[in-house]
Amino acid sequence: MALVLYNSLTRRKEEFRPIDSQNVRMYVCGPTVYDYAHIGNARAVVAFDLLYRVLRHEYGAAHVKYVRNITDVEDKIMAAAEASGQTIGEVTARTTAQYHEDMAALGSLPPDIEPRATQYIPQMIALIERLIAAGHAYAAEGHALFRVASYAKYGALSRRSRKDMIAGARVEVAPFKEDPGDFVLWKPSTRDQPGWGSPWGRGRPGWHIECSAMSENTLGETFDIHGGGLDLIFPHHENEIAQSVCAHGGAGPQDFARIWMHNGMLTVAGAKMAKSEGNFITVRDALAQAPGEVVRLALLGTHYRAPLDWTEDRLHEARQTLDRFYRALETEIAPSDGYVDDDVRLALSDDLNAPLALSHMHELTGAINRASRAERARLQHALAASGRLLGLLQNSPDEWLRGGEADAKDIEAQIAARALARKERRFADADRIRDELAADGILLEDGPGGTTWRRG
Repeated sequence: MALVLYNSLTRRKEEFRPIDSQNVRMYVCGPTVYDYAHIGNARAVVAFDLLYRVLRHEYGAAHVKYVRNITDVEDKIMAAAEASGQTIGEVTARTTAQYHEDMAALGSLPPDIEPRATQYIPQMIALIERLIAAGHAYAAEGHALFRVASYAKYGALSRRSRKDMIAGARVEVAPFKEDPGDFVLWKPSTRDQPGWGSPWGRGRPGWHIECSAMSENTLGETFDIHGGGLDLIFPHHENEIAQSVCAHGGAGPQDFARIWMHNGMLTVAGAKMAKSEGNFITVRDALAQAPGEVVRLALLGTHYRAPLDWTEDRLHEARQTLDRFYRALETEIAPSDGYVDDDVRLALSDDLNAPLALSHMHELTGAINRASRAERARLQHALAASGRLLGLLQNSPDEWLRGGEADAKDIEAQIAARALARKERRFADADRIRDELAADGILLEDGPGGTTWRRG
């Protein structure tokens, strides 16, 4: 079954044909590390982690290279350092570590390469010099700027009018620009700002040139897939295309990346997520409410290209779904790599249709509950393997359904207190303990051998 992906550049689904099936290459724009990652950032990570897993499954882990950058020089980082009293290096080290912890908690695999912008300053300067030499950029008052009029296909990705592009980029009115739409490749730094020597004076790179240099130096001038959030299409990805294509004499956007993929935006209870609205949810906030696997499933429950409205109900439903899957695996005969269910694989091959894949996993779960012992084992292995392809079902059923060690000890203590209450004929107390546990999703089952429990 062929892998089909939606290409934002052509506005249609296309069969994925890698440039080299032995070296499938993907670049995804990573975080600017100045604060905790929010749940919208996590959606992009989980979406492209799913793609990475599917590519590894189809082509072999050794034949897929996933690059996701770290932006560690940017005005927001400087502002965070000033506000916290820390150095820029301390801010970026702390927030990068937090980002890694949060994404790992969501079950996301680390990228094969994670370049940092500050490690590629010489390559950025060299790229800008090539653009100037080719007439696609110019120097002015300590700046280097891209000459938008020099690239006839500028706007091919976003399909915006020139008026809309200028408005959307919130361009800075500057007398040294040849054209209002020209964008910064290099800008001067003051003494108290990070800076590097360059032919245009001490300064730092513009945001867009960073990804062009990092992708070229890790994946080559042309690679298979470029990804990011829908909000990056313009101006960031549009500008990346212009720089990278013009620096190498290319004809159009596909001389840079063959397929462009973008995940949809996230809202909170129908409203745009914003700190000013008080609905800004970090990944840490979400992880305080539910295990990482629950948060991951909540993000996968809507197709990656569709808008996603984040509510507490999503977490509750995701927890119930995972409990159902894990209960179906409770009596799995033996661990197995298994064989991914054909319907699950087919759904994911159709532009990563995770909601449809999950519906097939529900069908598998129903079949497991009805199956004979011999058939049950085969279906369980298929469910487990299918879940792992989505980055789910990473725990043992017992660990998941019975909770962590601390939780288990607390539950066992309450069960013991209930047993004592029953022995002493304090039935009201015993019922109260059972009801409190049930309210927390803990179901008790009394039998000849005593009381056992599981999550409902």
